[in-house]
Amino acid sequence: MSEKIYFNTSNKFSVKKSLVNITTRLHHTVAPKHAEKTARKLLLTPVRAKPKNTEPEGLVRGEVVSKEGRLQTYQLGSGPVWILTHGWSGSASQFFPLMEHIASRGYTALAYDHPAHGQSEGMYGHIPAFVHGLEAILDSVDEVAGLVGHSMGTASSIECHHQKLADKPFLLIAPVLDYLENLFGSVARSGYSMRLFNAVVSEIEEQYRYPIQSVDPYNKLKLRTAATIIVHDEGDKFTKFSVSQRAADEMSNVSLVATQGQGHGRVMKCTEVMQSFDELSGN
Repeated sequence: MSEKIYFNTSNKFSVKKSLVNITTRLHHTVAPKHAEKTARKLLLTPVRAKPKNTEPEGLVRGEVVSKEGRLQTYQLGSGPVWILTHGWSGSASQFFPLMEHIASRGYTALAYDHPAHGQSEGMYGHIPAFVHGLEAILDSVDEVAGLVGHSMGTASSIECHHQKLADKPFLLIAPVLDYLENLFGSVARSGYSMRLFNAVVSEIEEQYRYPIQSVDPYNKLKLRTAATIIVHDEGDKFTKFSVSQRAADEMSNVSLVATQGQGHGRVMKCTEVMQSFDELSGN
């Protein structure tokens, strides 16, 4: 989904929003097939972000073949493996500082670019593709010590039913626990035709046999028995801190570490994230 849609948090009326609504609705009425093709490109094509951080010394690049194509992997350190999974329009490079910290603690940090992100293959990104990518990464390693996720990567991690994650600790950074509300709200705020958006969603549901209404990270997190730490900035504009707070209040296995002034992205390499990893890993 275009960053202008996914990262739009304004509820204010605007002429541009009204024009988007009128234009997309008309396009879908006059030329439905072409409109849906155009919508797929706009709504399901992430921005291939440039590296956010300096590449750590000793980083090993690799590849894993998935149902969505070749995935680029980045590995650092030795010892038990922690998987790191980024969010929409992100890349594994956002995790480089945390990967260095994980490696310094005697673990292997294994990050990867999701389908259609970074250096990985793929044209479109969505929850089913994210889940398939994570499953392929998990299949490529013998054992997993835990998982770190950011933003949409947290939702797909909770959605993933791979046995290697069943009893493993999670570190969730700026999670999207209210995925459906977040997704549909973002599209609605952009002014984009919801009827056209729903047509694209239906196509993905049919192709992957993955009903979007089944995506429910919040309630599926309740079913996990392993420890989970959420690190979330109180001023995050893109995912709701209040939802993370509610999860920590309602779920005995979930604890929340609040930050300030770190936003949605910078929080990935803040001190609180490093400390939370140490707590989960027993360091």
